[in-house]
Amino acid sequence: MRLIILVFFVLPAGLVVAQSKVNLKQADQLKGGLKDGERYDRVLGNVIFIQNRTTIYCDSAHFYRARNSVEAFGQVRITEGDSVTITAARAEYDGDKRVARLRRNVVFTKLATATLYTDFLDFDRERNEAYYFNNGRLVDSINVLTSNKGYYDVNSNMASFKRNVHVKNPDYTMTSDSLQYNSRTKIIYFRTETTVIDKDNNKAIYEGGEYDTRTKQSDLKKGQAETKAYTLSGIKISLDDARKFYRVKGNAVMTSKEENLTIYGDDVVYDRQRNIGKVYGNAWMAKVTDEGDTLFLSADTLVSIDHQEPAKKRLLAYRNVKIFKTDLQGLADSVEYRQADSTLIFYRNPVLWTEGNQMVADTITMLIENNTISRMFMVFNAFIISVDTLKNYNQMKGRRMTAYFKNKQLDRVVVDGNGESIFFALEDRTNVFMGMNKIICSNITIRFLNGVVNNISFYVKPEAEFIPPHELVKDKTRLKGFVWKEESRPAKYDVVKSQQPPTERNKRLLR
Repeated sequence: MRLIILVFFVLPAGLVVAQSKVNLKQADQLKGGLKDGERYDRVLGNVIFIQNRTTIYCDSAHFYRARNSVEAFGQVRITEGDSVTITAARAEYDGDKRVARLRRNVVFTKLATATLYTDFLDFDRERNEAYYFNNGRLVDSINVLTSNKGYYDVNSNMASFKRNVHVKNPDYTMTSDSLQYNSRTKIIYFRTETTVIDKDNNKAIYEGGEYDTRTKQSDLKKGQAETKAYTLSGIKISLDDARKFYRVKGNAVMTSKEENLTIYGDDVVYDRQRNIGKVYGNAWMAKVTDEGDTLFLSADTLVSIDHQEPAKKRLLAYRNVKIFKTDLQGLADSVEYRQADSTLIFYRNPVLWTEGNQMVADTITMLIENNTISRMFMVFNAFIISVDTLKNYNQMKGRRMTAYFKNKQLDRVVVDGNGESIFFALEDRTNVFMGMNKIICSNITIRFLNGVVNNISFYVKPEAEFIPPHELVKDKTRLKGFVWKEESRPAKYDVVKSQQPPTERNKRLLR
């Protein structure tokens, strides 16, 4: 009984030893040799070695039985089962460590997955990993990846590339110092800053994340994407190259290449096929003029529409619009900026301020020439209030008004239809209050000097009334519809939103 048990345990141990040995299966010739006092077999012609699932083919070899190793020469081919095939000009195989070192014209092929080309490759059978360290090129059905160093995990199909990494694809090229690629799933993993240039010459820089080369979708961490018209950056970037649809989350910045225009927000959605970008959450923009001044604008939503035809280019702002410029501030429900003719249109009861003047109407259109306000068209229920040096409210209202600007100041206003005005007369030298003029006239022209009312012209049957100071009552000093909204006048800090580092909660949302 003890003998049977002993045999039972001894046989598997012997079997393991036999399996760990490299065996010569065939050769046309076998010769003995001695090198540095070590005996070896020199085998020639149609040579085949076997160790477990590993088979080595070559033209000739030196077989060191004592240290269980092989030096193979000429048309070397190593197969690992039916999934891996490696060819090279020469190779060394350590049967104890199960490591093959292949040199010159090495081709490593994973069945139906990828092929690796290099001149220096080490293949560790225990870990099932292939390493190259003097330039290599991985090729599959979609991508070509090259680098100075790298390794390939046969089990996971994950290839890691180090130093001077380049990726070529029919749709783009990539450069990086380090990235990984799964040859089965076709997903690229960005491990360091990576630059991507697509076939349309659009450029992107990513600091981390992944890109599915089959579906052309990506989930990226902190980077910058670039199109012909805009540059996009943020904490997290999601790209769908198949639909040309991009999304940026967290400290998003969208910069126009054609104009000195930058848009900021928490969330950017960009449709490249339609050339439409939308910005949400703490959205604001800054447009720098040639004179160095900046127009700031904020809203709940900002929309940029780019087009080959300049007349179709638009910048739209929706809900709770605020604007700030050194010589102009304003509020509106929505705003449209037409780039072709530099026109700003304010919709739904806008209010604008220039120095001591307040302007309101149902709709206001502002024409910008040479990067400064040239004219302002106020349509329906137009009302202008101008404060003089004694804090009196000079007032004009009418169906339509056109305001003209000169040297960044209000120069004159033309009232067209249903004109009414109230002006407080001041003595030229002493600035003493002399009385109030109230005039009703269809058409009125008011001229300003240094932003203050200077003189008025009335046309078509004016009805005028002069009221001395002692006869004035407050009700007569206001035209119907008068509302002074100075407390709502936005300052720069009301418009410009500072971009803060994301909180822990926002970080979780961005993941």
